[in-house]
Amino acid sequence: MKYIILIGDGMADYPLDELGGKTVLQKANTPNMDYMAKNGLAGLAVNVPEGLPPGSDVANMSVMGYDPDVYYSGRAPLEAASMGIPLKKNDVAFRCNLITINDDHIADHSAGHITSEEAKELMEAIDRELGTDELRFYPGISYRHLLVAANDLGAKADCTPPHDVIGGERKDHMPKGEGSDVLCRLIEASIPILEKHPVNEKRIKEGKSPANSIWFWGQGYAPSFRTFEELYGLTGSVISAVDLIKGLGMYAGLDVIDVPGATGYLDTNYVGKAEYAMESLKDRDIVVVHVEAPDEAGHMGDLNAKIQAVEDFDEKVVGTVLRAAKGDDEDYMIVVLPDHPTPIVLRTHTSDPVPFLIYSNLEDEADSVETFDEDSMKEGSLGVVRGCDIIQMLIDKAKQA
Repeated sequence: MKYIILIGDGMADYPLDELGGKTVLQKANTPNMDYMAKNGLAGLAVNVPEGLPPGSDVANMSVMGYDPDVYYSGRAPLEAASMGIPLKKNDVAFRCNLITINDDHIADHSAGHITSEEAKELMEAIDRELGTDELRFYPGISYRHLLVAANDLGAKADCTPPHDVIGGERKDHMPKGEGSDVLCRLIEASIPILEKHPVNEKRIKEGKSPANSIWFWGQGYAPSFRTFEELYGLTGSVISAVDLIKGLGMYAGLDVIDVPGATGYLDTNYVGKAEYAMESLKDRDIVVVHVEAPDEAGHMGDLNAKIQAVEDFDEKVVGTVLRAAKGDDEDYMIVVLPDHPTPIVLRTHTSDPVPFLIYSNLEDEADSVETFDEDSMKEGSLGVVRGCDIIQMLIDKAKQA
């Protein structure tokens, strides 16, 4: 049996007046997910345990079969692993966003989805000016970067994700608590450095959002994981453009596969991800494919972009995988789900249960669900499950097949 997990990050949503009371999933044209729901088993997955933040770190950890109550230690350490940044025992890794500040308000958590090339220049300038032996800045992808602080600095600080407070007063949401004085000083010091940088001067002339401040959040220590093979007896791989998901895969001992043109944005190489996924299963048991685009559209509050991202995910990822599985002699079990909702009206994540399906090209087993969406899946035969239990569900079902 081969297993495929397809994650449309942030696909789930709330009913919207402009859609006549429908959700994005109900409005979007998703024939492949609907087909699999109609010919498979459906339910709702709780990917964010009570008491934990509804971040992509927690939710995707669940989807990949790891209980966040056991394994979660923060988001940034996972990204550090993907970026090849070693963490010592008392090192604290922080996500360091490049953001846009307008009139001292947080205007954009992504600085207009700045390019990685531009961002690298800016982060190198920040490290030259603000970095020390105990404070090291590392450039990542687009707006997503890292600070590594030595000697437990800021581990207990209260840091707010910038995408949670779009439009808010910057000073109302600065880091608070133990160690926050240093973090606040770094944020304040970054502004004059970035504002006068040629990269931002050029972006402003081109009518683009400047990356005129850094912002810290998601800190933590290096976690301790059991490998996926130890837990489940399966070999596998993970495909994503996002360092967080790659880092999860690395800690899980999965192979991280880079796909040309995978951007973590609306223009990502959807088909390439699906094709590389199927190729990876020739010598592995499971593949996890993560697509960030619906989540990014949700954070932007862009309804049309989110609908398009969901339709692209269905057509180019789910459809490509489904056609390949149906035309193959191998036996497949496929799971499709979001990690968490990213509702358009909120522009941030929530911890609501998300729809999920299990489809197999081996069985005719199906329940009464006809479409893949938040409401219909409530009637699925799988009921409400913990997301971290789904992998074991697949293995158990395969033994029964």
